Amino acid sequence: MVINPYFNFNGNTEEAFNFYKSVFGGEFIMVMRFSDSPEAGNVPPGTENMIMHIALPVGNNILMGTDAPDTMGFKLNMGNNIYMTLSPDSREQTDELFAKLSEGGSVDQPLQDMFWGAYFGTCTDKFGVLWMFSYDPKFANQ
Repeated sequence: MVINPYFNFNGNTEEAFNFYKSVFGGEFIMVMRFSDSPEAGNVPPGTENMIMHIALPVGNNILMGTDAPDTMGFKLNMGNNIYMTLSPDSREQTDELFAKLSEGGSVDQPLQDMFWGAYFGTCTDKFGVLWMFSYDPKFANQ
């Protein structure tokens, strides 16, 4: 299992990640804009070129992030701008850990199969920590 940080920014993800790339080196392994999504026609004007998902390997970890503009319903505050991202080894482990971490907290996005191929969901634990789960069989056990 792998745990990686996931940052939310209010429109400056690309700038932030170019900075992180200049600090840590390496190359982005993914850059997806909201215009690349099957839902591209439903995003608010001005958000099409914002970052939906970006990933930069740093050592044995992956620094990930997204733009989370208020025009899409996000309300960023210090504390809700970072998720701990779990990439479990199996769908079953994902279900088990999700249930345990969300107990006494809240399920923010139920686990479900997503268009990019991952089994994905988010929750907030009883201590207020944000957790993102992403099981992708293409990358499991690597």
